[in-house]
Amino acid sequence: MKLSTRDAASYFAKPDPRRTGILIYGPDSMRVALKRQQVIAALIGPNGDDEMRLTRIPAADLRQDSAMLLDAIKAQGFFPGPRVAFVEGATDTLSKFIKPALDEWQDGDAQIVVTAGQLTARSALRKLFEAHNNAYAAGIFTDPPNRAEIEADLANAGLSQVDRDALDALTSLAQELGPGDLRQTIEKLALYTMGNSAPVSAEDVTACAPTSTEAALDDVLNIVAEGRQAEIGPIMRKLEAQGTQPVGLCIGALRHFRALHAACSHPNGASEGIGRLRPPVFGPRRDRMLRQAQRWGRPKLEAAITMLIDTDLQLRSTSRAPSMALIERTLIRVAMYGARR
Repeated sequence: MKLSTRDAASYFAKPDPRRTGILIYGPDSMRVALKRQQVIAALIGPNGDDEMRLTRIPAADLRQDSAMLLDAIKAQGFFPGPRVAFVEGATDTLSKFIKPALDEWQDGDAQIVVTAGQLTARSALRKLFEAHNNAYAAGIFTDPPNRAEIEADLANAGLSQVDRDALDALTSLAQELGPGDLRQTIEKLALYTMGNSAPVSAEDVTACAPTSTEAALDDVLNIVAEGRQAEIGPIMRKLEAQGTQPVGLCIGALRHFRALHAACSHPNGASEGIGRLRPPVFGPRRDRMLRQAQRWGRPKLEAAITMLIDTDLQLRSTSRAPSMALIERTLIRVAMYGARR
């Protein structure tokens, strides 16, 4: 049987031990591996591997011994409890070896968990599981985790008290990070807030989020928007060393100042305008951008945007001017202009 995305998420969290097994497939091996880990842990518990209730069968070994999977599901373990036979990296060529185990599975046998890469609708392996009346097939795609999945990961990490801004920040972060990085961030968040009785806040999420070139880019944009022109030179050297391109830096600055302008232009004021930005901003970053928008005002922001557009056109032209020096000069001019009263 084929599981929908929503039903698959529920099944991974609470699999039915009376089912024969499940095929988990998809183009992202990390996402597939995380779901496989979740469903196996739910079936055999945290000590199942140590108690030898998990049998791992590499695809290459199953090719050499076609009865290995059938033997694994029928074998009796030394420790009591549910068992899993896990086939990793399966392909369509293994369908003929997996089929006998599916056909002969009985209640009390080890449940079969099979992982595979991307499989087409005509895949023999997919058809084998989708046509079976007691087994499932679940495709794992590259969509970012939804809020329910993030909340489940938080609960698994022991984080039961998370405020709304922190959830919004994690949902936004999930759009940028891979599933493994997001899981590590949540685990780091659990350690960071250990012993703290207060709910997890957006500030906590920011403190635990991975650092990257984007963080340095945000730093220089805040420096410019706050009129601290003396600090621009050192951070520009850092961005240049990281390989940041002048055009990308100019685009980032334009995006930032246009967001401030959009906030200032809202008929109900900058505070409500900040709340309408897309993608949304949260926590301390929201407060900081609100202060910047109120400090600049609409006319000065329009002048800053004009300067940045002129620089962007010059960077994209055939000008022989040093590109990084050109954008640095513009950012200093914008910062000095914003510092005027």
